[in-house]
Amino acid sequence: MNTAEPTTQTHATAIDPAALHLAKLYREMQQIRRIEEECARFYAQGKIGGFLHLYIGQEAAGVGALAPLESDDYVVTTYRDHGIALAKGVSARSVMAELFGKATGCSRGLGGSMHLFDKDHRMMGGYGIVGGHIPLAAGIAFASKYRGDGRVTLCFFGDGAASIGGFHEGVSLAALWQLPIVFICENNEYAMGTPLSRSLSVEDISQKAISYGIARDRVVVSDVLEVERHMAEAVQRAREQSLPTLVELRTYRFRGHSMSDPGKYRTQEELDDHKKRDPLFRARADLIQAGMAESDIANIDASVESEVADAVEFALSSPEPDASLLESTTYCGPFAY
Repeated sequence: MNTAEPTTQTHATAIDPAALHLAKLYREMQQIRRIEEECARFYAQGKIGGFLHLYIGQEAAGVGALAPLESDDYVVTTYRDHGIALAKGVSARSVMAELFGKATGCSRGLGGSMHLFDKDHRMMGGYGIVGGHIPLAAGIAFASKYRGDGRVTLCFFGDGAASIGGFHEGVSLAALWQLPIVFICENNEYAMGTPLSRSLSVEDISQKAISYGIARDRVVVSDVLEVERHMAEAVQRAREQSLPTLVELRTYRFRGHSMSDPGKYRTQEELDDHKKRDPLFRARADLIQAGMAESDIANIDASVESEVADAVEFALSSPEPDASLLESTTYCGPFAY
């Protein structure tokens, strides 16, 4: 849940609280979109190394899913983690610096794009092993139940992970132990370059919840507010009843699986059709329909541009990590022999 205050004040027109809330979510989505577009630009310039998996097109899934959370709830996700980290409240500066491999990054420049981690914001990591993080998320939820701290854990994964052993192990234990966790499958229709029809025997991934006796839900992501409403029910179930839920968010990525993927396995017509239904543009249209002046939306966009430019400048001017980090980030010590 991004805690940045959106620039949504209006003077000529009164805006109801619901529209102001949508404006906040719109700003979060726009921030993610612009950060990711800048990431693509600087990756092409060689400023960002390693792999880079962009969240462009999926913003409404992450922002809507995290909207019902409390600030001290936990989030665990995959290597497509920039948008989730930003939505959880990790600063644009901290994220961008990490992507640039700088010491001021949220993982001190040692994790990079796939391993964003911020303990203070309960962003418990992006993970590079497909499905491997799902049992870890169940462990975090177990710790919350053991401590009785009332916190909820969200665990994001892609459709490709729904057939991985770690998925079944994590969901099975969460069901058995009645853990306060929500498993979220961001189904963007492709497991890397493999379409659903070639990777899964059933199209509705939420049906997998039935075999474990837990609640399930499914949302076609077109409206960030609809995602928030559905996720609020699952989060409430976890917090108040300590019961897990499997939610499938049917979304779509506009870029390739990573920057090295040209995405030739799908047609331009398919991509264009999805872009016409971009949830970010829908949120903007809904704000206008709710009575927000286009000048006020332009102010939101301008504030995002300023924040992104500041994050880039911060990353470019930040120092590289040095050898002094090696011991503290490798060992838990000091050791006595």
